[in-house]
Amino acid sequence: MYTLYQRAYLAHWLSLAREAEQSLTQTIASAKVDMNPHQVDAALFALRSPLSQGVLLADEVGLGKTIEASLVLAQKWAEKRCRLLLIVPATLRKQWSQELSDKFALPSVILEAKNFNGARKRGIGNPFDIEVAFGYPAVAVCSYEFAARKQQELGLIEWDLVVFDEAHKLRNIYKNDGAKTAKALDEALKGCPKVLLSATPMQNNLLELYGLVSIIDTRFFGDLESFKARYSKPKLEPEELAQLRKRLQSICSRTLRRQVQEEGGINFTRRYSMTEPYDPNRDELELYQKVSAYLQDEEVLAIKPGARHLVTLVIRKILASSSHAIQGTLQRMIERLENRQSLAEALSDYEELDDLADASGVEDEDFIDPVALQAEIDKLKDFLRLAGSIGHNAKGDALLRALDRAFDSTEHLGGQRKAVIFTESVRTQSWLFEQLGAAGYRDRIVLLNGTNADADSQRTYRAWLEKHQGSSRISGSKSADMKAALVERFRDQASIMICTEAGAEGINLQFCSLLINYDLPWNPQRVEQRIGRVHRYGQKHDVVVVNFINNANVADRRVYELLNRKFQLFEGVFGASDEVLGSIESGVDIERRIHDIYQKCRSDEEIEREFDELQAQLQTQIEKRNQDARRSLLEHFDVDVVARLNMRRDRTQAALDDYQQRLLLLARMSLPQARFDGDRFELDGHWHDPNWQRVEQDDARFLQPHEGMGRELIAKAKEQLAAPPLPNCCSAIRQPATASIPTCSSCLTSPASWCWKSSCSVRPSSGASICCWPAAATAANCWTSAPASACCCSSPRSDQASRPSSMNRFCKNSSKSCGQIV
Repeated sequence: MYTLYQRAYLAHWLSLAREAEQSLTQTIASAKVDMNPHQVDAALFALRSPLSQGVLLADEVGLGKTIEASLVLAQKWAEKRCRLLLIVPATLRKQWSQELSDKFALPSVILEAKNFNGARKRGIGNPFDIEVAFGYPAVAVCSYEFAARKQQELGLIEWDLVVFDEAHKLRNIYKNDGAKTAKALDEALKGCPKVLLSATPMQNNLLELYGLVSIIDTRFFGDLESFKARYSKPKLEPEELAQLRKRLQSICSRTLRRQVQEEGGINFTRRYSMTEPYDPNRDELELYQKVSAYLQDEEVLAIKPGARHLVTLVIRKILASSSHAIQGTLQRMIERLENRQSLAEALSDYEELDDLADASGVEDEDFIDPVALQAEIDKLKDFLRLAGSIGHNAKGDALLRALDRAFDSTEHLGGQRKAVIFTESVRTQSWLFEQLGAAGYRDRIVLLNGTNADADSQRTYRAWLEKHQGSSRISGSKSADMKAALVERFRDQASIMICTEAGAEGINLQFCSLLINYDLPWNPQRVEQRIGRVHRYGQKHDVVVVNFINNANVADRRVYELLNRKFQLFEGVFGASDEVLGSIESGVDIERRIHDIYQKCRSDEEIEREFDELQAQLQTQIEKRNQDARRSLLEHFDVDVVARLNMRRDRTQAALDDYQQRLLLLARMSLPQARFDGDRFELDGHWHDPNWQRVEQDDARFLQPHEGMGRELIAKAKEQLAAPPLPNCCSAIRQPATASIPTCSSCLTSPASWCWKSSCSVRPSSGASICCWPAAATAANCWTSAPASACCCSSPRSDQASRPSSMNRFCKNSSKSCGQIV
């Protein structure tokens, strides 16, 4: 038998704030993620000192910097330091929010113009004060552009931690001109502890590294001129590089892919490219040319100049998707224009509209000129009639041709005959569902988008809820549970999942190794995020990526060439390397440049010339770097890392195993009615398990210290000892008076149903008082007269004795035996 003291001691041990490595074990035990030693190492580096102003985590791409930063955020949250800010590219906001929720059970709020302005209208002074603005504490997530626009409000919050993802966006802050976003954020967040994430902390010269470090600590390198004098030389001496490397090791942590592979943590698979050309029919070409000419007309009055770039870009993306997509968009545009309403709703078929609007600062009221010419509306109606007359899409036929060939290639590489098809249009997604269904895939298709309001998805969702009723699989968030239901159906039953970007954010599809870009984004980072849904840690097979080439559209062909040759997105082990993606300031900038070419070029020759110029500029950016300094400084940053990671893996696993065993021991102490089976137990019809992989597999409930049953057990054990029982009173309940008293030698091991004081040391035969029963009263039960923390009394009573009314607040039941505390 265990006492209150023993349970309370264990509960305190499980929740105690100790040194970083031990405290982080609690967070790891609460996370649903397969942790690698380099990730734990990076998180410990960021948490190592409470006096640190911040760190730069610079692991190479593909090593999970998101997990590292999330570990740090989760640890801060566990320490009740909940004013946490996450600044990320606009296209990654939802993905970050989903990862924090799914893997670390951290709530978050994505701040953007709509909910920020809504909070202001409700009388909230500063919506960045999340708990006040939204009614609960949560991690604040916003884009770089939004945060910079709200510099004043941002600076009024005393943040416990600020995390910058893709922090190389800030690296030009040292320059006198430009870098407005970086300077605004630096000014607003001075003095706040920071974690910067970037696989490419410097690309062209060491001054970029100086810029990033200065955001963390302005005094780390001293003033800019002194740094230039010492390190901005054509060739640095080895001694100076060694000294610089040593200085950086206190603020920068970097692990390379080859080091992780050598340690054995991650085995990376390859990706292979497959293309399928097609020739659009005459009506499709006519529709494209007419709508394109309309979008190129700078005299168009239906769209305000400030929003023209955004609106024309979105319409072009929908136009390239399918005639069915542009038909619905034109219909909505005409309706909105005739009613003098914003075009924002008309463009909702493109689910990434909010991300683009956030990055460009365009709000709803900017979309439309209140006086639109009727002639423009009539022109749109002509386009609508032409789109409606097209019943056959050449790219759709190309998809059917490519699908079987791609399935065969995937199967040859060891994968399953499963495909993820990405489109940028919800209407195209619905049309593809019908086309593929008619081609023989009717009951083997799953749709995934931002709403999933279609009947098929709703049926899948209801069946999933029924199947997992009462299990921890059901989170209570309909959007998260809908995704889980659809992904499970795709994994276990279906062959094809048709996705939009919004639908696929935050999901892992490593059980599938075929990805088809039905529509190809212009933003290389968005393409990489797509492929990363399948080509990621945990993928056991090489991945096949299929793209379509429009033979009649020179610009479309050059976009593919740019993404394939310059950004190396579709081939190799790692796809777009951090060297290449990190060489550009933003994928949105590339998207904008490509859109400008579509807008201004009237001939194939102009298109070819402009793309040649763009590729040359990108090549210059990619190649322009101080190779010798960069390699010697960052590629050989920590030569002992492999040996350290080997030790870290063993220590982390041992600490996690020990922690989970102690948590299970607390459950054994506290739940005598539970049925234990190895490292799990059943209670009230539900299994509880500290191993999250088994939890996912068996529909069990996750036993962890920060949520659910684990948190409840720890809290109760600590509370029960808040007011210790009287010295002569016991801590457990005993059964009716007919029960015999065990000998004192068995006090410590007797069942919890006996009322014995574990410190008893005198045998009954001595005639002295033992535990809470006097020797002469072994056949009597007792009423409590002790404080509320005690459950049993020291005075005997007879079976017929009445229960004193003053004791009602101490005992739950009025039966013969002493009850639990109310």
